[in-house]
Amino acid sequence: MSVLDGRAMAAAMRDDLKSEVAALRAQGVVPGIAVVVLGDDPASRAYVRGIERASAAVDAACTVHRLPDDATQEILEQTLDALSADPAVHGIILQTPLPAGINGTRAGGHIVVDKDIDGINPLSAGRLMLNLPSFAPATAAAVLEILRRAQIPLRGKHAVVIGRSAIVGKPAALLLLREDATVTICHSRTVDLPAVARTADVLVVAIGRARFAGADFVKPGATVIDVGINEVDGNMVGDVDYDAVAPIAGAITPVPGGVGPLTNVMLLRNTVAAARAAAGA
Repeated sequence: MSVLDGRAMAAAMRDDLKSEVAALRAQGVVPGIAVVVLGDDPASRAYVRGIERASAAVDAACTVHRLPDDATQEILEQTLDALSADPAVHGIILQTPLPAGINGTRAGGHIVVDKDIDGINPLSAGRLMLNLPSFAPATAAAVLEILRRAQIPLRGKHAVVIGRSAIVGKPAALLLLREDATVTICHSRTVDLPAVARTADVLVVAIGRARFAGADFVKPGATVIDVGINEVDGNMVGDVDYDAVAPIAGAITPVPGGVGPLTNVMLLRNTVAAARAAAGA
């Protein structure tokens, strides 16, 4: 059984990105990422600090735009419009969760597609669906990056995705389809979910329930990608029961240390790509 080390993969990606950023800076282009935050959610604070640290590690610029939790939809959209028009900003993130009363889908439409590095503009989602150039949501992209770096074959293989969210499950399924996998999307209403999951060569679990997928979900030798982040008794655990599944799987991501470390790096990679495109490089 192989443990897919997301931390090591993220470190290698950061090294590559640092070289790319240095090359762009030599041309007078400083890749810039802007994070828009409403309110003061503790989980959001930690996530944004991670983005700031990751940006500093590759020498990219990062600015955080904080709005009060009672900011109106109009104020938020004006902020996103201004950042979309700012040539110094190449990537924009609208941090979630958003306060009650804010329409995230409508707000996402105010992030220009070329800077929508987390794929939340409905136009970005449509372009992903049509296999047109776009930035996929970072967590879904991280799933595919792990599989690529681990050299897990996908063409002709059966991939099962448990979870149908717009930010992980659905985009991950579309990205797997791009790699010529045969994809089944499952969810909480799927009949005999363990039996369907056991048909997977590649199983992606993103359902948001701690240790949900056990040994009866996994075909011997399957690759298991655990996207979940749950706190149980002060410890971080995934959506997969790691101890039960690891002896059966051919490869598995741990939690922590699997998909999570790559997510911020995917945002930075998208920002660098956007900066390169803006510079015509």
